[in-house]
Amino acid sequence: MFDEADPFLGRLRTLALTFPGTAEKVSHGRPAFYTTKVFAYYGGSAKVDGVHQQHEQSVIVLVDPEERAALLAEDRCFTPAYLGPYGWVGVDLIDDNGWDEVRELLDASYRLTAGARRVALLDARRP
Repeated sequence: MFDEADPFLGRLRTLALTFPGTAEKVSHGRPAFYTTKVFAYYGGSAKVDGVHQQHEQSVIVLVDPEERAALLAEDRCFTPAYLGPYGWVGVDLIDDNGWDEVRELLDASYRLTAGARRVALLDARRP
């Protein structure tokens, strides 16, 4: 369900694996980045009019409700199938721009899933 040579996956992998205690696994056919819980998936789908639409080059993250609402107002964002009802949002990775925002989204999702000890390690890295 994914191409190991995909440059978007490579860039996302590089960012995601910088967070403390993070590893990668394949979950439901997609790369997933996790500590004890998954904080990001690469690729996904959205159900539109009863049909699944693939978003091969996207990141799916968990964000707070206010940020989720703002993101879903943008055309490049979608409610991912299965995970959407639990607060997750998908963001299409359509070009080489926007990787600072992707890093911020990963950070937000990590903070919601990684636990206090890992978040403290993350905060200790910042100047």
